[in-house]
Amino acid sequence: MSQYFEIHPTHPQTRLIRQAAEILRGGGVIAYPTDSTYAFACHLGDKAALDRVRALRQLDRRHLLTLMCRDLSVIATYARVDNTQYRTLRHCTPGPFTFVLQATREVPKRLLADRRKTLGLRIPDNPIVQALLMELGEPVLSTTAALPDEQTPFTSGPDIRDSLQKKLDLVIDGGSCGTTPST
Repeated sequence: MSQYFEIHPTHPQTRLIRQAAEILRGGGVIAYPTDSTYAFACHLGDKAALDRVRALRQLDRRHLLTLMCRDLSVIATYARVDNTQYRTLRHCTPGPFTFVLQATREVPKRLLADRRKTLGLRIPDNPIVQALLMELGEPVLSTTAALPDEQTPFTSGPDIRDSLQKKLDLVIDGGSCGTTPST
């Protein structure tokens, strides 16, 4: 059975954010609110957790997951960004936008689709996610919290808990989210 944290949407409780970060570091898979929809996430370097996320969503290797980053300085580690791209990123972030960029060698090969050397990167404008990323000190792999047989993603923590409590290590309830994935 997964843990369930109710975290304030604009003033996240530090103690709960620390516990959530420890769950991710320990190989956990979580559901959390973003500025677009709820999402599933795992630690960047944990292959077993990545496999669990892919199994949960029934995703194959060709489906790219998004790397949720704290700010623009982190993106440069994982993606090649020219001046024009940087200006666009600076203008549009933080926000509900995912940018598909050329990956650097820092990105583990298992995260890249066959023959494609691109990666989806995002800087969310959500206080809970920002606090979690700050506590972790590194990005997380993320994908929209939707089941393969459903048309729309989950919109609330209680719905996720009721449906997936045995498949996740943590559900963070940060209030209602929308149903429109990032652009």
